[in-house]
Amino acid sequence: MLERHFGYKSFRPGQQEVIEHVLAGNDAVVLMPTGGGKSLCYQVPALALEGITVVVSPLIALMKDQVQALQANGIPSAFLNSTLTYSEEQAIEARLRNGGLKLLYVSPERLLSQHFLERVAEWKPSLFAIDEAHCISSWGHAFRPEYKRLDILKKVFPEVPMIALTATADKAVRGDIAQHLGMRNERLFTSSFDRPNLSLAVLPGQNRWPVLQRIMARHAGECGIIYCNSRKGTEKLAAQLQGIGVKADSYHARMDVADRDRVQDSFIQGQTHVICATIAFGMGIDKGDVRFVIHWNMPGTLEGYYQEIGRAGRDGAPAETILFYSYADVQTHMHFLEEVEDEQYKAIIGAKLERIKEYAEAQVCRRIVLLSYFSEEVVKPCGNCDVCKDPPKYFDGTLLAQKALSAMFRCHQQIGMSVLIDVLKGTHSSEVQQQGLSQVKTFGAGAEISAFAWVMFIQQFLQQGFIEVDYRDRSHLKITPLGQRVLKGEHEVRLVTPETLKERQERTKKAKLPQVTEVAPASADLLIQLKALRLAVSKEIGKPAFVVFSDATLIDMATKKPRNVYEFRLVNGVGDHKTKQYAERFLKVIGELRV
Repeated sequence: MLERHFGYKSFRPGQQEVIEHVLAGNDAVVLMPTGGGKSLCYQVPALALEGITVVVSPLIALMKDQVQALQANGIPSAFLNSTLTYSEEQAIEARLRNGGLKLLYVSPERLLSQHFLERVAEWKPSLFAIDEAHCISSWGHAFRPEYKRLDILKKVFPEVPMIALTATADKAVRGDIAQHLGMRNERLFTSSFDRPNLSLAVLPGQNRWPVLQRIMARHAGECGIIYCNSRKGTEKLAAQLQGIGVKADSYHARMDVADRDRVQDSFIQGQTHVICATIAFGMGIDKGDVRFVIHWNMPGTLEGYYQEIGRAGRDGAPAETILFYSYADVQTHMHFLEEVEDEQYKAIIGAKLERIKEYAEAQVCRRIVLLSYFSEEVVKPCGNCDVCKDPPKYFDGTLLAQKALSAMFRCHQQIGMSVLIDVLKGTHSSEVQQQGLSQVKTFGAGAEISAFAWVMFIQQFLQQGFIEVDYRDRSHLKITPLGQRVLKGEHEVRLVTPETLKERQERTKKAKLPQVTEVAPASADLLIQLKALRLAVSKEIGKPAFVVFSDATLIDMATKKPRNVYEFRLVNGVGDHKTKQYAERFLKVIGELRV
């Protein structure tokens, strides 16, 4: 089914295991990085099972892209949302009653509307897929209250398997997903969140425009996304880029639907090279050749940041990500934070803001910081971030780490950073007195180190994954499995002194741009012609270019240069349906330009 419908010869890591688990009638929570192939984990089972697979999706644009891609592969699918007319909805429901569809995409609001579940029962659902499942948790960065009501599905359809999927979920969010959906005996599938083809860099936020001009010159004619924190910011930056000859446009939630669709389709088809956007842009965009993602302003959470940089390099080729960091952006987030009335939620968001600040200010491998946040253990520097390319001077901090970890352990991991520092310093603060912590063996074990230095060191312990913040337990610090190894002397700790940190922060003001490995596409002239044909076909059928073929498929096609229909079918990403539709026209171009 994978090869026949989607044109792929093999599954990506983790996909087949998930699919077999779901086909056996079991529930699953699936964590895969952006571009990791989450959709196939429910689309392949949908083809194998009798009845309809209902996919709950949070955004109209996401539904549209998924359905267009499925239909282009000859898979009967549809969505029901507010963009359809009454007659269009009736036609889709008629196909559902007649068993003419395999996948139906709906929003949680539509699914939970009056009498809709009764109609779903008539359509004989065989699987429920909850996409962007992090929306279910108030601990997450994109909480949607309607998602918490989805537990009704297990109450109404207890025997129908369910799969929940997300690319951004820390430990607290993962714990919520299965619980709030009412799953039973579910299995958690976790793939590596690492995207080694993405370079990571943080640059100072001062004088951003001259730096951006240099980046644009290096990426001339290539596609990228620049995220801004305001509507006006996107429009202003797009106008500036247009002024220096860049094919740029802006995108934000206040634009009407027609304008948003126009901008998005133009970008997907390669007519617009750079999109200056708020976070409203990019969900579900299946565009493989995004060569850079720039954050003009700092996001409020590492989850949001990771999700947005994940839109770069989905074709597996090198791409770069740059975050411009300034205290002004931190102040903006703090201002919004003050307007939050729920004190518990405010504390969570404040803690998450602190973590992305730590990422931006880190002087250890940024990939280690990022992956540690998602509870993925990494011990070797990546070599593909700005810190790794220009490392600071480290010293052996194993003993300091052991002192801090031992203090946490003896305090039963029921303290936060400030109390931990009090214990290490031997300070008789009110919290220490109330909890009787002055009696623990490690009280005062780090008295010779200043409180400021301990803050710097503990932040590095967090960044390197020795400890983590448990948001569900009053943001207390917890020791990770890697931290346990540090305690036992099985892992050496490298730290940067506070003085070195300060020196490097001064140096970043004059930071050089990171270099990205240049990759020449195979048979460049042929690839250009194939992209031109794809664009022409997409205009003929009135669909985005990626619906015809992805960039990765065109690159494989240009590399293999198929000579006949049989060889064309062997191109990665070409299934039976697309072979019938497009083989003749694309083979003609390849034949004319074959070297």
